[in-house]
Amino acid sequence: MLGTIAHQMTTPVKIEVDDNQIMAGLLGQRDEYLRVVEDAFQVAIHARGNEIVVEGADQAEAAKVLDELVLVLRRGESLNAAVVRRSIDMLKDNERPSDVLTDRVLTTYRGKPVRPKTSGQKRYIDAVRRNIVTFGVGPAGTGKSWLAVACAVRALQDKQVERILLTRPAVEAGERLGYLPGDLMSKVDPYLRPLYDALHDMVGADNMAKLFERGVVEVAPLAFMRGRTLNDSFIILDEAQNTTPEQMMMFLTRIGFNSQAVITGDTTQVDVAGGRSGLGGLEKILTDIDGLGWVRLRSQDVVRHRIVQDIVDAYARHDKTR
Repeated sequence: MLGTIAHQMTTPVKIEVDDNQIMAGLLGQRDEYLRVVEDAFQVAIHARGNEIVVEGADQAEAAKVLDELVLVLRRGESLNAAVVRRSIDMLKDNERPSDVLTDRVLTTYRGKPVRPKTSGQKRYIDAVRRNIVTFGVGPAGTGKSWLAVACAVRALQDKQVERILLTRPAVEAGERLGYLPGDLMSKVDPYLRPLYDALHDMVGADNMAKLFERGVVEVAPLAFMRGRTLNDSFIILDEAQNTTPEQMMMFLTRIGFNSQAVITGDTTQVDVAGGRSGLGGLEKILTDIDGLGWVRLRSQDVVRHRIVQDIVDAYARHDKTR
């Protein structure tokens, strides 16, 4: 039974949890998670047996967070301090953590669930499920590429597509592919390493090698996509801010029948020559197209170390002052 909230006027809010294991998971070591909630709201929280008492100006909001965390635990997920902080942010954005944190996209070969960790990531995954073409735009560390690969693997497992195609503009080093040593795979490898790493985490090294051998997973430089029609495919274009407008149009017109495309990018990290990014201003061009969706991820959706979110915010403030 879900922890019940009962409060009247200024009477402290009481939350009862009838499961000792759920209660232990809710408290954390030495009541660590309660302290996180206390710091976020003007409240004092006390645990007594199977009852939690919340007192203070924002006691109702704090109690909502705790009640949502109980739901998350009852659905088989675990908590840590970062999850508790994100849950607080979600409720402040009128999102329910129990809906976000329990949406499993995929279970990796090691049995680890892949799921959204923020409300922005949840909107991103829902958009991928709903649309033929999805643009995921946001700062580094928001899980754009990682979740795109997870959705691609899930579509492959569910036999919705027959192959996964990974592509990315190779402009970071300022070199042409022809000048790099080795065969095509070796030339593209450094640029697609983030996608390889995500795929490796999803399916494991042995399965990954088999997928490449069978041609189920294919990598291709963006420049080599011209003239192709991609049917029955899940296509991921990573680092799309480094495409030119001509390359972006060429890529979008490659999509064939029963295919799906996810385009990821960060408009604050444009390296393409002359700054003519194929992602800039594109949302206005592609408005009102059925089956095409845009998701803007924010610094609150950064799921790396918390300092990364602070760095992203600092750069954003600096750009505004300029």
